[in-house]
Amino acid sequence: ESIAPTIFGMDIEKEALILQLFGGIPKEMPDGTRIRGDIHALFVGDPGTAKSQMLTYMSKLAPRSVYASGKASSAAGLTAAAVRDEFGEGQWTLEAGALVLADMGVACIDEIDRMDEHDRSSLHQAMEQQEISVAKAGINATLKSRCAILAAANPKLGRFDEFSPMHEQINM
Repeated sequence: ESIAPTIFGMDIEKEALILQLFGGIPKEMPDGTRIRGDIHALFVGDPGTAKSQMLTYMSKLAPRSVYASGKASSAAGLTAAAVRDEFGEGQWTLEAGALVLADMGVACIDEIDRMDEHDRSSLHQAMEQQEISVAKAGINATLKSRCAILAAANPKLGRFDEFSPMHEQINM
């Protein structure tokens, strides 16, 4: 009842948010392999069902969380961008994106279905290996992105059909 109290109902979705926030723990195997403990979640539902409000609430509640709109985000904005240092000698530096800033927290991405396919594919390495490899402007770096991703999307045809398979309704 404390998760998004202004939104009535949606008990299953709110329980999923609690599990995402507290549920997973990383494990270190004897051979040195690391298993991620973060839980990624995707909300798919009709427009106007408070998906964006729940993402906004989680971005304010969770420590080290970042909210990004998928429609306005690029691959560089989510991962990292190489920018020229205006104040120094004009050297190239890396600017952290939303997933790097949300390290050890939650990255909330709204309208993930409206993202460009190339930009969305940049999320795969961050979700699985929990790091982002950058090779831009002569800079080679690996940045940590140990964050859980909470995303929201609308159904492909604008309205959810409970009798159709889920994979046919997501525009991804």
